Amino acid sequence: MGDKIEALGHSIIQHGKDNDRIYLMKLDSRDIKNIIDRLDALAKANGYSKIFVKAPLVKKEMFLTDGYKVEAKIPGYKNGKEDYVFLAKYLDSSRSAVKDRALLDDVLATARAKTKATLPKLEDGYMLKKMTKKDALIMAELYESVFETYPFPIHDAQYLKKTMEENIHYYGIFHGDKLIALSSSETDPDYENSEMTDFATIPSYRGKSLALFLLLEMEDSMKNLGFKTLYTIARAKSYGMNATFAKAGYSFGGTLINNTNISGDIESMNVWYKNL
Repeated sequence: MGDKIEALGHSIIQHGKDNDRIYLMKLDSRDIKNIIDRLDALAKANGYSKIFVKAPLVKKEMFLTDGYKVEAKIPGYKNGKEDYVFLAKYLDSSRSAVKDRALLDDVLATARAKTKATLPKLEDGYMLKKMTKKDALIMAELYESVFETYPFPIHDAQYLKKTMEENIHYYGIFHGDKLIALSSSETDPDYENSEMTDFATIPSYRGKSLALFLLLEMEDSMKNLGFKTLYTIARAKSYGMNATFAKAGYSFGGTLINNTNISGDIESMNVWYKNL
């Protein structure tokens, strides 16, 4: 069924058993006085093992005092001017234990060694385009084939159509008539930022830098729309995705420990950002 996105007071959260956590996605200033207590109560009632918060840097101390730790930072997250941090509180100590530390360190070191890339044109027979509602079914099928589990229901065509009406721009690459790669730009017009996310490539087409083609296309589109900051939350054990953002000139912002249920397991995620 997937985790729910709903209001907690005036703020927006995502929570559920899939990710076994609460994610405070958007903190409203009217909730400052009681948000920590409300998060604790919800986590206790559902037995969640992690509370994950995205908040303005200037509000960091109130969370640190309550046992949260800063895991990542995005400078200029709000309107290109205000810095934000990701903080976490672990309600089960096993959730905070880093799995595959040597692998995660190597992935990050490998990515950071990459230099900014200039891509040639797509090969003949390949086409990159912005997706529409008419494409929702084939998009859902591709996502379902690539991801066993995912933090949002991107395998549902109706969900994809709904998000297209709201704030998400999807881009795809076709080989002939076959959709082979996808990504999305989840925009926040009020904060003038966008999350570059939902990258998926059919396994037989990997190794062709298709994610980088998609990322640079989305970046140009977001720049033209006036967005000021771009970021991603990428699987920390993925050599390809971390290298893609490094090659596109993004900066590393930190690692979110055991944060997201993706492809059947709860994985650590790396934050990368770029200020335009």
